[in-house]
Amino acid sequence: MFKLFQSKGKLGVDIGTHAIKIVELGKENGRFLLLNYGIFAFPETGTGTTPEERDAFLTQGIKQLIEQSKFSSVDAVAALPPFSLFTTVIEMPYLSEDDLAKAIPFEARKYVPIPLSEVVLDWSIIGVNEAAPGSTTPPTVEIFIAAVPREETARYQAIMQAAGLNLVALELQNTGLIRGLLGNDLSPTAVVDIGGRGTTIIIVSKGYERVSRSYEIGSFEITKSIAHALNISAGKAEDLKMQYGMREGDDNVIRDSVISLVDLIVFETSKTIAGYEESKNTKIGRVVLTGGLVNMPSFVDYFTKRLSRDVIVGNAFSRVVYPQQLAPVIQELSNTLAVATGLAMREES
Repeated sequence: MFKLFQSKGKLGVDIGTHAIKIVELGKENGRFLLLNYGIFAFPETGTGTTPEERDAFLTQGIKQLIEQSKFSSVDAVAALPPFSLFTTVIEMPYLSEDDLAKAIPFEARKYVPIPLSEVVLDWSIIGVNEAAPGSTTPPTVEIFIAAVPREETARYQAIMQAAGLNLVALELQNTGLIRGLLGNDLSPTAVVDIGGRGTTIIIVSKGYERVSRSYEIGSFEITKSIAHALNISAGKAEDLKMQYGMREGDDNVIRDSVISLVDLIVFETSKTIAGYEESKNTKIGRVVLTGGLVNMPSFVDYFTKRLSRDVIVGNAFSRVVYPQQLAPVIQELSNTLAVATGLAMREES
């Protein structure tokens, strides 16, 4: 990649299941600037058989991406994947922050399946439920709790340091995604992120994650289904997937070979949204789609029709200044780089 703007920036580093994605953003006059970006795709042979081999591979992958893309920033915000941590939302009596800080570790023990001494525990107040007028019931607060195994945070710190980056923050992957796609929009929203190895459905309200469900159906499974149905290589199946996708037509064997898996993603999305709406007596106004599979032809149209809800494709670059020559591909880039973009948007705290 070439340098898009001349400005001091920050890197958002998203280590996914099939690629490393890095976005470099600067900021001038209150606007984010796209300085650079790059993608390092993992080989079909894998990334190593042991944790040590995998970490060494990731370090070299980041180094190679930095060298090839010529990033000028070294300050980085990296994402922790959902499967490596524990999150939940709890409700507690409205206490002072000092009292909450003392009480939350005791409550967290009920939800975190490993000893608290082995995790880094973080929490945020995400909502206040006021008592009804005339009621003697005290107000309560909703608290988002995240617990990350200490060995996982140490692992990411070691990878970034070995790659020559200054890790200024580790964030939840979903936090970066929400920031990148929704910004300051506080309305109840369902974000459906269809990644390489799985799909994550996130219910967001007032800017915070309320529910997150992950399923092992993603772009890779779609490609594998095509390869199996047509008895072709994964590489050829990927090409056909992106060429024909889910376009209607009797002769589209690609659509026929993936439709059952896409229907399953739609079903899990519908079930997750309906469950939240019923439990909270609220309405999810829209569904935001993102992830590489969204680039597949006619996928969004099919998904929208089957879900029967207001569906839009998220654009992480809607609040970012980028060169006009990227305009024809900016939506495709957003579908792939939404998490990395949201990470790079993190303000200093």
